Amino acid sequence: MTADVVGFAFIVIGLFLLIGKLFRIHMKWLQDLFLPSSIIAGFIALLVGPEILGRLTQRFLGEDAIFYQGLIPSYIFDVWDTLPGLFINVVFAALFLGKVVPGLKKIWLIAGPQVIMGQTVSWGQYVLGITLTLLVLTPVFDMNPLTGALIEISFVGGHGTAAGLSGTFQELNFAEGADLAIGLATIGIVSGVIIGIILINWGARTGKAKFVTSQNQLTEEEKEHLGELDDREEPSKAKHVSSMEPMAFHLAIVGAAIGLGYVFQQLLIYLEEVTWGAWTGTYLFPYVPLFPLAMFGGMIIQIAFSKLGISDYIDREMINRISGFALDVLIVSALATLSLSVIGDNIVPFLLLAIIAIIWNVFAFLVLAPKMIPKFWFERGIGDMGQAMGMTATGLLLMKIADPDTESPALEGFGYKQLLFEPLVGGGLFTAASLPLIYQFGPVPILILSIIVTAFFLLFGIFYFGRKK
Repeated sequence: MTADVVGFAFIVIGLFLLIGKLFRIHMKWLQDLFLPSSIIAGFIALLVGPEILGRLTQRFLGEDAIFYQGLIPSYIFDVWDTLPGLFINVVFAALFLGKVVPGLKKIWLIAGPQVIMGQTVSWGQYVLGITLTLLVLTPVFDMNPLTGALIEISFVGGHGTAAGLSGTFQELNFAEGADLAIGLATIGIVSGVIIGIILINWGARTGKAKFVTSQNQLTEEEKEHLGELDDREEPSKAKHVSSMEPMAFHLAIVGAAIGLGYVFQQLLIYLEEVTWGAWTGTYLFPYVPLFPLAMFGGMIIQIAFSKLGISDYIDREMINRISGFALDVLIVSALATLSLSVIGDNIVPFLLLAIIAIIWNVFAFLVLAPKMIPKFWFERGIGDMGQAMGMTATGLLLMKIADPDTESPALEGFGYKQLLFEPLVGGGLFTAASLPLIYQFGPVPILILSIIVTAFFLLFGIFYFGRKK
């Protein structure tokens, strides 16, 4: 794998992103589904790659045909295979860089119900996933016990987390889990948008959605931006380092966050080696990927800059551009290299996991959200449901449709929620550790832990926040 090959692989990703953007601009139904250009680009790359075009060519024209491996050379896929595990570190390192972190009291007052709701849904996904695996998927379909973690990894975690954990799946002898996770994340995003819009229309008819506007009132420009993986900030007032190109400076900041995460990772591995790992022969941290620790590295850098009074030098808008680029590359490469044969070989378990996840997320929104969120439960809960179905952008999209003029505290609470939510689940430390935990201790102890934590957050939400109506 030479530097020329790596560079050409990125050029090809850029071409597919342009094609995906053109498809999205000229096909109204793609805008109505609010699918990001990167997902469209990834599907197109998958379509013309070895999994679809290549297989069809081999079947009907034979292996001597010119496109028997698809339109994309195999050496491009060799590069793309490695990209998700690398670029997920950039996405997570950037999560909290450039963000003003308010006091915990303010976060709790504004976002407390959404934090508890999000934790309940996430831990509940572990409960349902592991239970389904223990009772059906392993005994009937001989699925790996690690399958129990796929729902939370794919639905709350999304494409980034699913693809970023591909190395962990391979190390734990469940390589097909990465393809199943990416497939489930795709189901989650598409169903999240469709079901979310159906629920918003239902809320408008029943009066539960107080500020909803019809989808037809959205301008074409709003549809264009709402569907993209965009986290636009207000015009930046950040200071610039005059002696250094701003993009280079912010890339260095992100790199430093990843570097700190790597130091933490190695310290944890060493600590485990000389303590409980040596005593028990059980090792966890060698299987925990870098990206959740890179997130903590970014938090530490942001706190340090704030303490030193130089936080204005970190431009959140610039960080978003870096993170957005990394996420686009990650999604295109992950979808393009998806193994459809793995999903086909496990289609029944795959569908069962998807159906259970969707039912749980919708149940949590319709039944639990009114009991746990004292005010504006619809506007706040629809964002949480969208995030639980695949990505933060889906939650933001649904909140924008349900509350276009931001008349409720849903959007502000949703932003603050991430500060107490993402460090643990939704791609956080427990999400990353769930696979090695199940691998080392078995699914039953992790199921018991998940039941206890889910019950705690559920009861706390109902009896603490629910009584404030």
